[in-house]
Amino acid sequence: MGALMEPPRPGLRRLPGNPVFWVKEWVRSSPGTHIWLLVIGVTSLVIASASEGLGQFLVHRTSSNIHELNEHPLPSLLISGFWIERPESFLLYVVMFELLHANVERWTGTARWLLTVGGAHIAATLASQELVLLAIEGHRLPRSMTHVVDIGVSYGLAAAAGVLTYRLRPPWRYVYFGGVLVFFGIPLVTGATFTDFGHAIALTMGFAAWPLTPAAAAEKPEGTEGTQGPESDRAGGRPPAESGPSGGQERPGGR
Repeated sequence: MGALMEPPRPGLRRLPGNPVFWVKEWVRSSPGTHIWLLVIGVTSLVIASASEGLGQFLVHRTSSNIHELNEHPLPSLLISGFWIERPESFLLYVVMFELLHANVERWTGTARWLLTVGGAHIAATLASQELVLLAIEGHRLPRSMTHVVDIGVSYGLAAAAGVLTYRLRPPWRYVYFGGVLVFFGIPLVTGATFTDFGHAIALTMGFAAWPLTPAAAAEKPEGTEGTQGPESDRAGGRPPAESGPSGGQERPGGR
């Protein structure tokens, strides 16, 4: 799959052939992803080993539902992203994190990755819970939904899936893009829940993160090359009369 992707960012070391060193370098190049996974592993063990009553208390207390957002807005927004409701699904999340988060973090850098997925998690959570509140006020949902369980990492994964679109080369980029739209779009148009609505917002934010990607930065010189004006021509020794309105060169036809 690596041959289908854009070249890695400058400065990243090539992964060695030794599997042990390969794993170390992979983890080292995507620290945020693996710290996140480690915390989720710990919280999953807590839920798995807790009694049923304690487990239910924990998932409700760490949810970012309407009640918790009103009582503890910042903690509930942050903490809810480090828990999953079904600990037995942890291995599936490991696979998804390695395929999506790790690749995006390695490509864009930890800061930009965190800005994208963290922002998407917060925005999708707030927007989806606002939708629940409007439905409650319109008597389309019971008031008990203010305490609905709303934890998990799926909003961040949806955002990473959106960013990863730009990592692939055409035509695979378009195949992947279509698959992502189908995966998240079908639930949205067939009886969407507030979670499906949140996924759509997070995915859209991932698509909108194009300017933060190395692919966007690589295209900037293509859009400005050959656009020297009269001032730069004079600095290079050519008289303004020779340069013409576009610096004596045709502008490239790129974006």
